[in-house]
Amino acid sequence: MIKAKNILGRNLIGNLKSILIALAFFTFHFSLFTFCAFAQTDEPKDAAAPPLKMMSKSEKNQLEAETEVKKRTTIALTLMDARLKKAEEFNTKESYEEMFDELGGFHALIDYTLNFLNRNDNGSKSILNNFKKVELSLRSYLSRLEIIRRELPLKYEFYVRGLVKVVRDARTKAVEPLFGNMAVPNNFMSKW
Repeated sequence: MIKAKNILGRNLIGNLKSILIALAFFTFHFSLFTFCAFAQTDEPKDAAAPPLKMMSKSEKNQLEAETEVKKRTTIALTLMDARLKKAEEFNTKESYEEMFDELGGFHALIDYTLNFLNRNDNGSKSILNNFKKVELSLRSYLSRLEIIRRELPLKYEFYVRGLVKVVRDARTKAVEPLFGNMAVPNNFMSKW
């Protein structure tokens, strides 16, 4: 009887050891594969370098010369539209490097405009209207960027796909002030 308990105990300990070894082996491989999956990027090996994100001096001077928020926003949107039109023209001509330069300026104008509006955001209706105007324009730019992206060779497509994500995020940032400070009163639902 004592021998039977020892054999049973050894088998149980042996089974626990093999289960722990198998669990450690599985955990190691799972973490290794997970690490490899996160380490991979979608960027193709021959992807073109992203363009510089900067505006021309004339654009910057034109924007800084205007102090009124509404006019400055209108100028910024006009400049963005002009940059995007040029990018579309260069895309049809297959001048991808020039197209990238225009998209880099477009990207810089988006960031500059949102930063300006956020700095001047005092909650007034005019500032909120400008955020709305920017958001509506960015929405129209998204479809135009998608058309450009679809026609590009893979080498250039990666940056434009990232720019589409940037524009989507910029739309979100432009909409946030419209809803940020709104609070529903406690007795609002009791009126219904």
